[in-house]
Amino acid sequence: MTEDNNNPSAPALFDRFRADSEEQSGNNEIINNTPDIDEISDTSESQLGRLSADARRCLVSLLRHGVILANNKQQLFDILVKEQLLIQDHLADMFLRVLIDESTGVAVLLQQETDEDEDSVSLITRRPLSLYDSLLLLILRKHFQERETAGEQRVYIDIDRIESRLTPFLPLTNNSRSDRRKLSGSLKNMKDKRLLQSVPGDDERFEITPVIRYVVNAEFLEQMLVEYQAMAEQAGMVVEA
Repeated sequence: MTEDNNNPSAPALFDRFRADSEEQSGNNEIINNTPDIDEISDTSESQLGRLSADARRCLVSLLRHGVILANNKQQLFDILVKEQLLIQDHLADMFLRVLIDESTGVAVLLQQETDEDEDSVSLITRRPLSLYDSLLLLILRKHFQERETAGEQRVYIDIDRIESRLTPFLPLTNNSRSDRRKLSGSLKNMKDKRLLQSVPGDDERFEITPVIRYVVNAEFLEQMLVEYQAMAEQAGMVVEA
């Protein structure tokens, strides 16, 4: 990660981000939670016979994307809720599970907890986030928490607000506020992971999906923000959370 080579504190924070988030929320793997379809095809084909055709499509979508959102795929989400026992049974054979939150319309594919060696049973690839992406994730999570607390059912954020919240931390990442290409790439990554959704007709605005709850919990959010603020203060910057 070239932007972090001049910051000796960053790699340690990446590792801590992964380890602490997994310990506290157990769901950090959602960032890279799309299994390789080729790896699971043989297993899936031998077991899908017990599922209806609709449930099979639901399972394939879940395995392919890692997330099903009711506001995008209402029919698939309804099928998942209805067939969840059988689908959970199939996923368990692949050391996977699905977390379903009917109240928010979110289903998230997760690695099943096991005592076996993770490398030998995991279809979910875990990769550490760059410092830039970690900061962006925390900023999105904090904004989501603030607006949800204020009573908003759907949470939106625009690029200008994201940039303004990132700016105090950017010297830690060796990036500038004018680096819109860097931000656009990170936002695309968040959309690919279903943490963000585009707003039709507005390229500068995004909806933060409830999936972000299962990536960074509230306690971990506050802890990491304190860590980054301390780093910024040591570097002679003034940061307001």
